[in-house]
Amino acid sequence: MKRTIAIVGRPNVGKSTLFNRLTKTRQALVADIPGVTRDRIYGRAQINSEEVILIDTAGIADNKDELQALMSAQSEQAMAEADGIVFLVDGRAGLSSDDEKVARMLRRLGKPLCLAVNKTEGMDESIVCAEFHRLGLGAPLAVSAEHGEGIRDLCNALMASMPKKIITDDEVATGIKIALAGRPNVGKSTLANRMLGEERVLVFDQAGTTRDSIYIPFERDGQAYTLIDTAGVRRRSRVDEVVEKISVNKTLQAIDDAHVVILVIDGSEGVTDQDATLSGFILEAGRALVIAINKWDGLTNDQRDQVRNEIALKLHFLDFAKIYFISALHGTGVGEMYPSIHKAYESAMAQHPTPILTRLLESAILEHQPPLVRGRRIKLRYAHQGGVNPPLIIVHGNQTFAVPDDYARYLANYFRRALHCEGAPMRVEFRGGTNPFEGKRNELTKRQIDKKRRLKKFVKRKK
Repeated sequence: MKRTIAIVGRPNVGKSTLFNRLTKTRQALVADIPGVTRDRIYGRAQINSEEVILIDTAGIADNKDELQALMSAQSEQAMAEADGIVFLVDGRAGLSSDDEKVARMLRRLGKPLCLAVNKTEGMDESIVCAEFHRLGLGAPLAVSAEHGEGIRDLCNALMASMPKKIITDDEVATGIKIALAGRPNVGKSTLANRMLGEERVLVFDQAGTTRDSIYIPFERDGQAYTLIDTAGVRRRSRVDEVVEKISVNKTLQAIDDAHVVILVIDGSEGVTDQDATLSGFILEAGRALVIAINKWDGLTNDQRDQVRNEIALKLHFLDFAKIYFISALHGTGVGEMYPSIHKAYESAMAQHPTPILTRLLESAILEHQPPLVRGRRIKLRYAHQGGVNPPLIIVHGNQTFAVPDDYARYLANYFRRALHCEGAPMRVEFRGGTNPFEGKRNELTKRQIDKKRRLKKFVKRKK
């Protein structure tokens, strides 16, 4: 699974700015006042060629204010679940009592960490870092999250501080890895037992029974699978226990580790905002998807119509995924999901030749031309595959930086339909190509001038 790294520190030291810098997003709200981040924010980051899950945390402060106490508790829980920690301090403000409080907590945890002194742009690094040696957490590293200074050194030190990644038996499990994801008590463990044909997973009519992601290898009709039963994901404001908050992170890791995700939704409760949020994370992870509306047998016709309307309204962005109406308890419709699981897996892992993708690109452009940019048409020349799970198509051309989002979606949907990609989201990236004749025009002109001169000299000699 992907390792987790938490960014911690007292309020207003630049944690969200560093989070945005490493994830290359603007996911975390940034403002020059303390306390903007009040809950944990998860994101993906590529650190030294390893993809990790990054956690932006609220500031830890020695304050008796009830809200600040809750925010500090959130950060402490992030530290408990993290594999590595970046402890961020403010180089311009200097060492504070809150920094020392965080340092004491980190020493007790004994986890791999890096001490980063932020906001050091334009300052003498040796002087600004000197007082932070007192924290006893190793040599401080001077960085500027806002300007990107020292970030590469921080990444190198952070990955060097953590032990080499150990691949467990769960991670080398063979076959198609299927993760069951959903809110607590929607019937994930019941569905797992139904798919396995035995009571392998604890089932109890109380939310939060499953605390960790459970990997279970099994076979069906000669095909190997690994079923991942995950803990339920609920709205963070309703998550009180530390162990349950850690389970949320395990669920997100299991989604990343899967080939296909079955999103389980409780039909009796309809499609909730939490279902839509979780499906958004699955889509962001790029995982193949099958949607299972559970407890369908207990609904009236009016309730079923309402659920269908909610699916069309709240999950319209998952139009690539097949939807099944099932009863995990009685087994209705469960076996019918396997063909879609196979198709989604094959679509996510398929390799497509460059000539075919380029011809499809040409056909898509014939049907719908790219827009004009400053009076010039965007030229898309050829396409090739850049990866699987999710399938990634890379399109090369001129002025690709100006391709609007709606045209990118059009191309992604065109490729998906033409390649019969069912159950897996298709991603399209654009890259600008270099002109092979760029820089040669002047050389060609000089050659023509020299040729004219030689011709004039030859005519003069003849005369």
